[in-house]
Amino acid sequence: MDVTEERDLKSIGLGNFDVVIVAISSDIRASIMATVMAKEMGVPKIVCKAKDELQAKVLYKIGADKVVFPERDMGIRLAYNLASENILDQINLDPEYSIMEIVTPTNWVGKTIIELNLRAKYDITVLAVKTPSGLKVMPSPNYKMQEKNILIIIGNTDKISDIILQD
Repeated sequence: MDVTEERDLKSIGLGNFDVVIVAISSDIRASIMATVMAKEMGVPKIVCKAKDELQAKVLYKIGADKVVFPERDMGIRLAYNLASENILDQINLDPEYSIMEIVTPTNWVGKTIIELNLRAKYDITVLAVKTPSGLKVMPSPNYKMQEKNILIIIGNTDKISDIILQD
């Protein structure tokens, strides 16, 4: 189907869709046309893929509700993963804060969350701990860190990176 042809989009009932994902970042014209037509047909939510910030700006101006950068985001995740074997996954909340999945630093093993004073010392919070026996969500301050457990933490990205580099 040609997504730049309005009759083709109408033939599939595009106006009845709840969400449309426009993933044509390599052809900005086609991406713009598909986004505009989806908006005009009344699609309530339009998510577009972009290759750069300029393309994203254009897509937002013509009606995209959300713009994603899958290649860039995956590249960042891969870079963090390659830079430290202790960072398993990362979700950037904004330029300063992230949720990260990390291997328990060796110097934390045997200490409780309260002993480590994580919030005051590093401005981070442990959201959950993955252990061989399962997931402990919002572990108590008396939870004792175990070797090779996976911590899901939230906080300042730079401070989390400093923790990883210290290990």
